[in-house]
Amino acid sequence: MDETVWQHSLPNLDDLRIYAAGKEIPYARRTMWGSRETEQKTVRLLQPGSLGGKTQFLLDMSGVSEYDRITLTLKTKNYVAHARVEGQDDSHGTQWANLGTTTLFDLTEERLGNNSTLQLPASTYKYLRVTVDALVKPSDVQGGTAGIERAQEVVWRDLGSEPKQTQEGKDTVLTFAVPEHVPVERVMLAIDSAQGNFQRGIEMQSDKESMIGAGQITRIHMQRNGGKIDVDRTWLSLSATTHGELRAVIHNGDDAPLRITRARLQQYERRVYFDCDAGTSLGLYYGDQKLDAPVYDYAKLFQSDVSAVQVQMGGEEATAGYTGRPDDRPWSERHPAVLWAAILAAVAILGGIAVRSIKSAAA
Repeated sequence: MDETVWQHSLPNLDDLRIYAAGKEIPYARRTMWGSRETEQKTVRLLQPGSLGGKTQFLLDMSGVSEYDRITLTLKTKNYVAHARVEGQDDSHGTQWANLGTTTLFDLTEERLGNNSTLQLPASTYKYLRVTVDALVKPSDVQGGTAGIERAQEVVWRDLGSEPKQTQEGKDTVLTFAVPEHVPVERVMLAIDSAQGNFQRGIEMQSDKESMIGAGQITRIHMQRNGGKIDVDRTWLSLSATTHGELRAVIHNGDDAPLRITRARLQQYERRVYFDCDAGTSLGLYYGDQKLDAPVYDYAKLFQSDVSAVQVQMGGEEATAGYTGRPDDRPWSERHPAVLWAAILAAVAILGGIAVRSIKSAAA
């Protein structure tokens, strides 16, 4: 679905209909926003202590069937430390499997964020042994949660053209022109690779300067205490429907403006799946404001197929011979002037009768 369809259809696309040779073709609609499912469970912390100048502790994973990340609760602030994770089913065994090393950090004083999540390959070990640099003391480790993330593909679609970039005081402003009624779910920025580390506030404004989203864009590439930190987040998620212009305002503070090489608005791709023979002449119809969403068995039982052929839409055309729906409003709504004239006439007649009655009573 492209911007043209959004402009002239219902906001939720419920009025879409596909026809071939006068026959309605059932379809299934899908929004390609992907999914991320993470079931977090608290795990027991065992035997925190010091060994060989480092902090070491066990995590009891027996209540978690499968996991690929451990989020630790740490009291430590302003540090960078390595954390090595090993796994085994016997907490007293000697054959520990190496599951990798993660860099943990907290740079809140420098406004560069933090990370306390251990990334692992998908694992089922009953016990994990975690060894952390001495910057994290045994008393700083308060617990942890474990989970596994299962993700489905997200497909983004670019909207509109490149924005106009201006400076308003210390702020960089990107002004996007997008047709009305088009959903926008993300603003994506490309920052010059030579740009140094940064963390800037960003907010999105509608054409009436009302804020519709806010957050931070960040880039951190540095070495600290022998550990490497790599964070690159240069987008802002939002949920808005355009009414003309959208403005992205980047607050630079007292720093030089970021070197933005590209900026674009994006939405999740919307797809319509259907079955038809190759070469069939199809028509996609929309624009009926009174249609309800269709109910098809095809959509209820639909399973997506990676081999589905993508069909490109042609240019939009007005439907030949279109006359519109008959006006089914009540008579009073279709002829308000006549109704008000009748009401006023009735009031005048009743008023005249009342005056005559008063005069007769007085006589």
